[in-house]
Amino acid sequence: MLKRVFLVFSLFFVFYPLCAQDRESGQHPYVLRGEVYADMEPIYLGHVDSEYPLDVLTAGRRALEEAALLFSAMIYGWSFYYEVGERARGIAENLELEPVALIVSGDPRMQVTDTRLEDSRLRVWADYHLSDSQQGNMRVWRTGTIRNAQAVGYGPDAIDEYPGWLELKKAALEDAARTALRAMLRGSERNRPKEVSGFISLASFPRFFIDSGRWAASARFRVQIEEIIPFSAF
Repeated sequence: MLKRVFLVFSLFFVFYPLCAQDRESGQHPYVLRGEVYADMEPIYLGHVDSEYPLDVLTAGRRALEEAALLFSAMIYGWSFYYEVGERARGIAENLELEPVALIVSGDPRMQVTDTRLEDSRLRVWADYHLSDSQQGNMRVWRTGTIRNAQAVGYGPDAIDEYPGWLELKKAALEDAARTALRAMLRGSERNRPKEVSGFISLASFPRFFIDSGRWAASARFRVQIEEIIPFSAF
């Protein structure tokens, strides 16, 4: 137990030597905060992770990679093109997401504020200190013209080749975005659109969990619609 405690504090000081702060998700004018975790013994969909079992520093690196991805999705978001799909007309549903910009895990604005080990899982709380331009981005995402949406999404239920731990989480998050967009449009559009494009961002860090052996993500989004094309246009 003493060894574990030492390793946790080693990770805390190796990455960012700060005093621990409250364990509370939040958004403030200048700082975003969220929690991520990394499993020390990850096995997903019957595939053993190539780095299994993880040491604390490797788990910490993964946590910071995920945090960087999520902060990117909150601050910059994705541009999206969504073909709603229509089974009766033989049109498949399709969502294309493209990150507007990415934050890297070594970004000095991202700082670890707390770490702890629980049941072979390393939990990491991280803050991201916004630049002036990033504060401007967040103000836009919080305006009254932005729509809110939320959903649970799922990663693949079977894979031939293991794509990597982060790719599986991203797949679940992107599926949550698709489901959230579909539900939002059903509730707001009188006639079912054919295509929709715009921008979408995370409102907060999602909750990831394993459901029947695959990753799932429960997430809240902010959506800016740029164009809606109805079926009547074709």
